[in-house]
Amino acid sequence: MTSPAGIAAIAWDVDGTLIDSEPLHLRALIATCDAHGVDISDLAADAFVGVSLPGVWEAIGERYPRSLDRNSWIAEINGHYRALCGSIAVDGRVRGLVERLGRAGLRQVAVSNSNRAVVDANLALLGLADLLDFSLSLDDVAAGKPDPEPYRAAAERLGIPPRRMAAIEDSPSGLASARAAGCFAVGLCGDPGRLAGTGADAVVARLDDIPALLDRRREIGAAGGQ
Repeated sequence: MTSPAGIAAIAWDVDGTLIDSEPLHLRALIATCDAHGVDISDLAADAFVGVSLPGVWEAIGERYPRSLDRNSWIAEINGHYRALCGSIAVDGRVRGLVERLGRAGLRQVAVSNSNRAVVDANLALLGLADLLDFSLSLDDVAAGKPDPEPYRAAAERLGIPPRRMAAIEDSPSGLASARAAGCFAVGLCGDPGRLAGTGADAVVARLDDIPALLDRRREIGAAGGQ
């Protein structure tokens, strides 16, 4: 593939997009709940997909003992995650895809709604740190997704307007962030209907579909004189 017209960079969401980590995030949450006698069985298993830990705390924090503060709770959950993240099965094709897109002239970054400790652990598992310009975590911004700040900050750091950056996301909150920032928002979901109504500019079923999508965008841009 060649670099698509207008697109100079790709911003990758990490959890659920580059790595199948959502089940472990749920396990870490449940382990922390169990440690404090908190029941969340009334909530759907995917209730917090794409939601930052401060957002999760806002939803269920009142269920915890008053003696537990938010920062301690977040540290406890992230500790559970990091202790078990080696159990995640990593798709070895991810690095090859990132390398291929890099050869096409696209700069690449990671923009995550997780804390720095989790982002670094995931990128280490994926072996991507040397292929990315940088990564942004929840600790690097004042407001996480769905706020547009993470993607605006990434574009600013890259020195390009957001419209020249494709954001790859698996959750409605991530797509909302990308769209509000002005990025080309790509939804990644095996069941495209799950992302209906998110305002995504495009939806693909697999990571492997992304190069072809960007090639089509290049062809459309060329036909339109962009």
